[in-house]
Amino acid sequence: MRIILFLLSACFASAAPKLSLTWEKNWLEIHGDHLPGSMRVHYLEAYCRANSQTTDWGKHTVVGHETKMVSASDDGSRIELLCNLKDGVTVSHFITARDDEIDFRLTAHNPTNKLSEAHWAQPCARVGVFTGTGADKTTDKYAYVKKSFIFLDGKQAMMPTRDWALKARYIPGQVWTAPGVARADVNPRPLHKDVPDNGLIGCYSVDDKMLFATAWEPYQELFQGVGRCLHSDFRLGGLKPGEKLEIKGKLYLVNNDLEALLARYRKDFPEHAKSRGR
Repeated sequence: MRIILFLLSACFASAAPKLSLTWEKNWLEIHGDHLPGSMRVHYLEAYCRANSQTTDWGKHTVVGHETKMVSASDDGSRIELLCNLKDGVTVSHFITARDDEIDFRLTAHNPTNKLSEAHWAQPCARVGVFTGTGADKTTDKYAYVKKSFIFLDGKQAMMPTRDWALKARYIPGQVWTAPGVARADVNPRPLHKDVPDNGLIGCYSVDDKMLFATAWEPYQELFQGVGRCLHSDFRLGGLKPGEKLEIKGKLYLVNNDLEALLARYRKDFPEHAKSRGR
């Protein structure tokens, strides 16, 4: 009996906390008893046109869309969404909550006889509560920046990074283009001169015990935004008539072990190493 109780206790002690999901009116909310608070993701904030770095966001860049719920599991582990873009493209989203990550599997399809204008899209993760710098804690909308990071020069780079850009059509913020993406086709915020080492962007929790990070494939940019937010924005590339594109994404909420996170990211996104020739 003691052996059985010991084994059961060990199982419960080692069981990872479970995440769950809700979605309403373009907001995906991630819940977990172990989190500093629920995390909200503007999902999706916008689908965007090319030639966006210096042009008007409302008049030029945004391709209108509507998102509806297709289905959701009772336990909050799975949500299916459908986006209908004004240019006729559809994007199906299959979102799954796991112990310490949210998995995204998307299928974009252009059923029309015209080239799609949508080149990229924005899942906007609000990290203020997670970092302890939410509106209820500070009036400084950019306090979270110092807890945020990307990767440059072969190592983690805390923000603001070296060579932080300050000028753009709209300020503040910081944008990093993905490998192979034209610098003219990203967010109209200050554009960093370098391409990051990888496609991972993240931050530390309020007590530094956890890491948030996100990545997508294919991706257009990494972005530190103006809504206490961090982005890895996925790429569509302007679908041809009849074309389909499979897209994947991850949102990690893990223990503070940077090397373990990097190993997991490399396993989940081997395409990113290939794109950098590493």
